[in-house]
Amino acid sequence: MQDKQHPAGAPRASGFAALGDNPWVLMLLPGLFWAGNAIVARSVTADVPPIGLAFWRWTLAALVVLPIAWPHLARDLPKMRERWPIMLLLTTLGISIFNTFLYIAAHTTTAINIVMLQTAMPIVVVLATFLIFREAVTGRQAAGIVASFAGTLILISHGDPDVLLNLDFKRGDLWMLAAVVCYAVYTALLRVRPPVHGFSFAFASFALGALLLLPFYVAETILVGSFPVTTNALAALGYVAVFASVFAYMAFNRTVALLGANLAGLTVHLIPVFGIVLAVLLLGERVHLYHGAGIALIAFGLWLATRKPTTD
Repeated sequence: MQDKQHPAGAPRASGFAALGDNPWVLMLLPGLFWAGNAIVARSVTADVPPIGLAFWRWTLAALVVLPIAWPHLARDLPKMRERWPIMLLLTTLGISIFNTFLYIAAHTTTAINIVMLQTAMPIVVVLATFLIFREAVTGRQAAGIVASFAGTLILISHGDPDVLLNLDFKRGDLWMLAAVVCYAVYTALLRVRPPVHGFSFAFASFALGALLLLPFYVAETILVGSFPVTTNALAALGYVAVFASVFAYMAFNRTVALLGANLAGLTVHLIPVFGIVLAVLLLGERVHLYHGAGIALIAFGLWLATRKPTTD
């Protein structure tokens, strides 16, 4: 699909800026930064209320993006106001609901359940694009998605089928399932977002997302408690606002523009891959055979799904 930031015939950037046109590099970033999102959320569940974390995440993310988006906002704000229904829908699904539900799920289910449900997202994206736009997935893409999904299950289960068969489903899994459906629809609908600069869209989405959460944050503060100003809480906020929000969302939205929703959704399968890499590098965990098998299957699935068909 045509990129809204680079119309047909326009010159492409070179050097570092050209990374913004390389979907294969961009696909890596959301998986890397989102790998820590659920872990960070789980690590502060005892102290940080979920809506408070989501509200301040998007507030800080909007402030971080604002200086970069500022030169484009005068031109782009009228376009976004004209398309306010789709802006409101995208923000509600992908910003306000998805991460808030994920953080609520983190309070009431396990990290493995969250990751397992999240890895089903590419399949839900395919269903969403078909139901909304009647866009069918090719046999090659379907096979790639299935192979990649199987690889994530190997990683999540540590190569032991009994882990999956004996999963203890909890109330929080329903929150996570709803979050996955919302983000899948968000991903599918990104193709009809206003044709504005990526930073303008990110700022408007982040700011509107925080505004939509404000009344719920006020209610949570009154009923549960306020966001704690502690070192751990602020460190968690900094990570989810800058890395899991600004960097990850910008890269993911750009990948959707370059590859389409069905293929961009496969970035989710890189989350457990980077989770393992970080565990080995930072925690000294040992590499096992199932790690290699799962990662190889994910890599094969990504290659198969994104490979351009050869012509005779």
